[in-house]
Amino acid sequence: MTSHAEDANRPWGHYQILLEAADHKVKEIMVRPGQRLSLQRHRQRAEYWYVVQGQAVVTRDHEEITLGRGQGVDIPRGSWHRVRNPGQVDLLFVEVQTGDYFGEDDIERKEDDYGRA
Repeated sequence: MTSHAEDANRPWGHYQILLEAADHKVKEIMVRPGQRLSLQRHRQRAEYWYVVQGQAVVTRDHEEITLGRGQGVDIPRGSWHRVRNPGQVDLLFVEVQTGDYFGEDDIERKEDDYGRA
């Protein structure tokens, strides 16, 4: 198990990898007000998102779920999902990934505001 702070800036905000192991990865993710991540899915991992600060609007397949501080949501393998920050403050959440592969090439994007789909 590796504990480290790898930081990656993105147009929507940034993320930091807090912990990596063979069967899980933990990230802290910040999304700026009015921004959203791509609509995507993963074949080899599931995720759990837990809101620490702000408000999140989560798309999971055909439903929209609004989460506040202290609330979380499961994202099963193969589910189309995205998170949006509708608020005026940074959205901060923890993402726990479980599975057997965590590479970026496991991301299949359907829609992306930044031309990555």
